[in-house]
Amino acid sequence: MFGILVGKELRAILFSPKFAVTFGVCSVLILLSVYTGIQEYRAARESWHTAVRLADDQAAQASTWRHFRYKTLREPDPMRVFVSGLTNDIGRWSSVTTSESIKLRHSSYSDDPIFAMFRMIDFAFIVQIVLSLLAILFTYDAVSGERESGTLRLIFANGVTRAGYLLAKCTGAWLGLVVPIAIPVLLGILLVIVFGVPMTSLHWLKLATLVGVSLLFFTLFIVLGVLVSSLTRRSSVSFLIALVLWIGFVLIIPRAGMMAAGQMVDVPRVAEIEGKRDGFAKNEWRAHWDDMEERFEADRRATEEAGEDVDEDAAMWMQMEREDALRKEVEQRIEAYEVELLDDLRRRKVMQERLALSLSRFSPASSYQLAAMNLAGTDVGLKRRYEESMTRYRVEWSEHVERKQAETGAMGGFVSIQIDSEKGISIGSGRDDQTVDLSDMPRYQAPVQSYEEVLAAVVPDIAILSIGIILAFMGAFVAFLRYDVR
Repeated sequence: MFGILVGKELRAILFSPKFAVTFGVCSVLILLSVYTGIQEYRAARESWHTAVRLADDQAAQASTWRHFRYKTLREPDPMRVFVSGLTNDIGRWSSVTTSESIKLRHSSYSDDPIFAMFRMIDFAFIVQIVLSLLAILFTYDAVSGERESGTLRLIFANGVTRAGYLLAKCTGAWLGLVVPIAIPVLLGILLVIVFGVPMTSLHWLKLATLVGVSLLFFTLFIVLGVLVSSLTRRSSVSFLIALVLWIGFVLIIPRAGMMAAGQMVDVPRVAEIEGKRDGFAKNEWRAHWDDMEERFEADRRATEEAGEDVDEDAAMWMQMEREDALRKEVEQRIEAYEVELLDDLRRRKVMQERLALSLSRFSPASSYQLAAMNLAGTDVGLKRRYEESMTRYRVEWSEHVERKQAETGAMGGFVSIQIDSEKGISIGSGRDDQTVDLSDMPRYQAPVQSYEEVLAAVVPDIAILSIGIILAFMGAFVAFLRYDVR
């Protein structure tokens, strides 16, 4: 009897006029989103390659290591084809210098704000918005519609259990909607292969997990539609309740959670942090220059008092070593203060982020979106991962530059000092027509998350969706136990 009920539900869905329309729309959307995502990825990849070559060319034109600057760029990930997430909101590159902290700049949406207005339609968006609504539309009258047509009473005249009936309804709806939609999904994956998107084994594993999480989310809304239908006696009432629930879960709760967290945890603006840092740096450098003038004046008086007994070259060398050490101390104090400010900002942001995500997870749509973004690597941690890896690279890069400065003897691009056992000390201009040698310069490597790390971030959302399915089915069963089939 269970198979008969499943077949009946399948036929009701597959031969419904609205199924052909919705299936056609979803197929077009999925294929179009994947194709557009592939083209966007290829364009971003080409732009990244060009920017890397340009950064290397500009760096190679530097004549001294003292004011040598470099640029690190964020590498596009193939998973953005399916889940764009925050990849277009986050800056694409950061300058690397000995005096500036790492900060990603120039996001795609900041350069082209028009695209930020409408965003991209990717696979995750279609599942979250279109397919969830489709599941509601095909299951809101699963029970109440049968009662209105009079077939519900006939079905239970054959000794069908209520649990078996609900399970058959959910299974038939799931098969009737998921199996046909799998066709455009497979075609989209084929497009990825045909266009040569460089997917590694890790990317394929993430994609398979993404499809599994999408099925969980879709299943939850199917069971939720059956639950609503089991609570009402008229399909029109079921439709209104189901639509309100969909609006609340998909559109309202995620945004309400973010707004509530923003009010509950105060996070200073980036401009405020930069203002404090610049003010501190300005005071430190002002005090340094004032002290330096006093030191130079004291050195001048000491030289005048010593007369001809002083070795001017040796004295100049000692002064330069002293000032260089003091300058580095100022830079270290400024950097330490900046680190303190950024650590406080990071702690507050983490608190706000955790609270916002916890509140938004009352919506299964938020859980799915967060899981999809974590799997694609386009989540809220993308900026943090890149800035931390770039900061580690900056330390390695700074050590390399300091080592090169010591080897070449270039001081600030203004003075070069050479010490020879026979000729003594010679002082001259540090500028010349030569360029720096980048052959042994350390190269920046993009951060890579292992599948275990990604899965650990996704497990809570998978658990929420799974528990939601179980609770929705249990609620439908309890409500249907008291349902009047007449």
